[in-house]
Amino acid sequence: MSLINKSYYALGTVINLSVAPPANEGNLDAAHHLIQHFEDKLTVNRDQSEVMSINHNAGIKPVVVPQDTYELIKRAVLVSRRHLGFNVAIGPLVKLWKIGFKGANKPKEADIQQRLQIIDPNRITLNDDEQSVFLQKKGMEIDLGGIAKGYIADKIKMLWIEQNVATGIIDLGGNVLLVGASLHADKLWNVGVQNPVKSRDTFLGIINTSAKSIGTSGIYERRLIIDGHEYHHMFDSQTGYPIKNNLASVTIVSDKSIDGEIWSTIGFYQGIEKGVALIEAQPGIEAVFVTKDLQTVVTSGLKNKFKLI
Repeated sequence: MSLINKSYYALGTVINLSVAPPANEGNLDAAHHLIQHFEDKLTVNRDQSEVMSINHNAGIKPVVVPQDTYELIKRAVLVSRRHLGFNVAIGPLVKLWKIGFKGANKPKEADIQQRLQIIDPNRITLNDDEQSVFLQKKGMEIDLGGIAKGYIADKIKMLWIEQNVATGIIDLGGNVLLVGASLHADKLWNVGVQNPVKSRDTFLGIINTSAKSIGTSGIYERRLIIDGHEYHHMFDSQTGYPIKNNLASVTIVSDKSIDGEIWSTIGFYQGIEKGVALIEAQPGIEAVFVTKDLQTVVTSGLKNKFKLI
């Protein structure tokens, strides 16, 4: 028996969805409709969405949003306020550099300093009673790009479980969430960890796991080279520049994809020593850290589950 697979384009990336019979294409299409539904609500790449209505009203007034959007934004804001390296308010800085997009540039120092004033997650007012969000300064923006894919993947998994899908793979542009037992005799899954200096789908190692989320933050996806200096798209909210350390990628293994998104960003920001210690302290979260010279460090829960190729 083999998996039924379909590819779609959404969330700015190629989506690959797979299920094992008796599940069928109907389950794949239902998942795709769910992705489109959440993309319409959460995107910042169009002028209209629930998130954009908040951004358009920055410095003007609070905006009431539906409960699911509010809960997701609240989760992102509360994590951002811990100042561990994940920042939902970083949008204006990302748009200034445009790394990975047309017009990518190294901005003027004065422009960077100006953006640092408006990317403070403490200046976002959440009102639980009204389910409203207010960005206190004009020019502020929230961007759920660092968390939305994980959130949507978890929603698809819930949908498929309700539809009695026994085995499936949700791959949202490299964010992989596994459903149920694999078709191997041991019921476990083998998931490749990208070699950050080689072409896509060239793996450095393999994680052997039950049905978990496997998500990576890395510097190899989008970059800008100016005067011999290479700049990647993972930013430091303190400096306004790309994060400086010797990491190439951080892969997180977790139950929920949303946790993988949050902790891969935090792990990358913190660097190897602090990052490993921090993730070891999180129950149910494991990580593979890969340095620019391809050294790997894995947290204790993956010691027997990760093998270098």
